[in-house]
Amino acid sequence: MVTAEQLQHHLDNCLTGTQIEGLGDFYKGKVRDNYSTDDGRRILVTTDRQSAFDRNLGLIPLKSQALTQLSSWWFEHTKDIVKNHVIEVPDPCIVIGKNVKTIPIEMVIRGYLSGSTGTSSWMAYHNGERTYCGHTLPEGMLKNQKFENPLITPTTKDDIHDENIDFFTVVESGLVDPALWEQMVDVTYKLFERGQQLAAKGGLILVDTKYEFGVDEEGKLVLIDEIHTSDSSRFWKADTYQALIADGKEPENFDKEFLRLWFRDRCDPYNDENLPEMPDEFRIEVALRYIETYERITGEAFQMPESSVQERVVGVLEGLR
Repeated sequence: MVTAEQLQHHLDNCLTGTQIEGLGDFYKGKVRDNYSTDDGRRILVTTDRQSAFDRNLGLIPLKSQALTQLSSWWFEHTKDIVKNHVIEVPDPCIVIGKNVKTIPIEMVIRGYLSGSTGTSSWMAYHNGERTYCGHTLPEGMLKNQKFENPLITPTTKDDIHDENIDFFTVVESGLVDPALWEQMVDVTYKLFERGQQLAAKGGLILVDTKYEFGVDEEGKLVLIDEIHTSDSSRFWKADTYQALIADGKEPENFDKEFLRLWFRDRCDPYNDENLPEMPDEFRIEVALRYIETYERITGEAFQMPESSVQERVVGVLEGLR
């Protein structure tokens, strides 16, 4: 088990970003650096940049490793459900994947009425909406209550801000072929069920998540980007969930919600020009949650780096040119 004292020594050992000349077409996302190569590969580098509220909030040490290794584990444990883009993982922070044509829809699936962002189901419900992404929600639901059945609530795929889409009119929108959409829906339900089953073995509830898909040269559906990480998903501690919500409290979370709530208590993160800087103690606490999620789900011990993460990753990327 990684301790706060160990992380104290890695507060400055962060992967801030990369931009390697000659590796391929470079694109900087909120958290990942992407390189598209001439031979049809995409090199994805997960950094320690922390994003929420469509903003960069600072750096969380070793988050890059925890996310990449957890996502790689999930890709391996779901490849019987759908083909994924992974070719190899040459570094704890790097995935080399097949470059496919991206489908411009994020498949968000929710098992509980929760969330604190503008597109979340709870915020919509709290503001009086009873039709959410085309789904009719019953009266009298409480925050963090489980839905009778998981809801797929798709969004547009945007670099700045995703927008909700009506689940029942996606085909009419022309964003995706009807047969492909049917397959995406089926795979999304199956991935979420598998995710909930395996998360439960680690004492966690997979609350909600999102999947991104592409189509390869044969027209086959391919799962891309990441899967069931603490950035793309919401996890709660299972053994304290019922007692806490019965007491009107927030569930113990192992995801970005902990960080979102911290900022919401101190500012208006969507509108304030300047946001508070995360203190070191808080950065460590966030990092510990990322790492514990990895360890709980995989059952494997997190391996602390022995050298500079930035230097190591840059060296690996330079070797890939």
